[in-house]
Amino acid sequence: MTATSGTPRRTTIGDVAKAAGVSPSTASRALTGHGYAAANVKTRVLAAAERLGYVPDDIARSLKRRTSRLVGVLISDLRNQFYADLAAGIEQTLGAAGYQMVLVNDDGDTDRELAGVRTLLAMRVPGTIITPLSAAAGALLTEQGVRVVEVDRQMAESQCDAVLVDSELGAMEGTRHLLGLGHRRIGFLVDELEWTTGVGRLDGYRKALRDGKVRYDGDLVARVGFGGGNAAAATAALLDRHPDVTAIFAANNLMAEGVWQELQRRKLRVPRDISLVAFDDQPWMTMVEPAVSAVSQPVVRLGATAAELMLARLTGELTGEPRTVWLEPSFVRRGSTRAPA
Repeated sequence: MTATSGTPRRTTIGDVAKAAGVSPSTASRALTGHGYAAANVKTRVLAAAERLGYVPDDIARSLKRRTSRLVGVLISDLRNQFYADLAAGIEQTLGAAGYQMVLVNDDGDTDRELAGVRTLLAMRVPGTIITPLSAAAGALLTEQGVRVVEVDRQMAESQCDAVLVDSELGAMEGTRHLLGLGHRRIGFLVDELEWTTGVGRLDGYRKALRDGKVRYDGDLVARVGFGGGNAAAATAALLDRHPDVTAIFAANNLMAEGVWQELQRRKLRVPRDISLVAFDDQPWMTMVEPAVSAVSQPVVRLGATAAELMLARLTGELTGEPRTVWLEPSFVRRGSTRAPA
């Protein structure tokens, strides 16, 4: 910072140019890398910028030009490791391309989601990657000319690109594994059925039962709520109603934690007394004994693929109708599953 009459002001590129003994346009080329600047000049300009504490005002420039190298990322729950890994995949890919990520957490609340959208619009971001709670967020962004990629869930199919993991396939594989071991009374915990993830996982569970000639019993399906809700209480109620349940499939990692806690509280031995499968493979699942069998999603790659799709739209490499990219999960068998006693 420099000061005039005791009032702090931001160091400008003109200040840097004067200190380095070059023109402002030469200083700009040296600092941005856009255009030629001799190596000794670039060294002198960078040293002057560091000495003066010059910081490029990317946001101010983007507001003036109505463009920027910022990409908004609006996700549902930073406390959930899934979303943290997703954001990491996005940031790595955007950063490698010279873009900055502006991260907003809506905590699974639709009002906060729309507030986050309005914040990103005020920043004039050209694109936003979002784990949508409803179709409204994507619609508002696209109406303002912002490129949108929905990730993990799809709500605005006709308007936005999307990158999704095949939840139905993953749930089918997890349920088939339990059926193959001989389980027939399989409890299923799901969070939301308003989202494509929850719907897909329930569909996969039902299709695996049908293929295995096992009757679907809706009373074995427990709705928990966003973020895992009170999965321990839901597990307790399920087992109280149906003590003949021999396995539980938790449709996300937070619900799996709640199931595990309730099974430990009841002193049920996993897998001797009851088997457990989780959707989402998280580190804690290999740190408990026995380790938890899980449907593993390529979460970092999910985020990276969404960022790649966004960059292709922003650079004009990809044009035309919205595109949906599907990634496949995999099933990892560990010690939490075995044949029923």
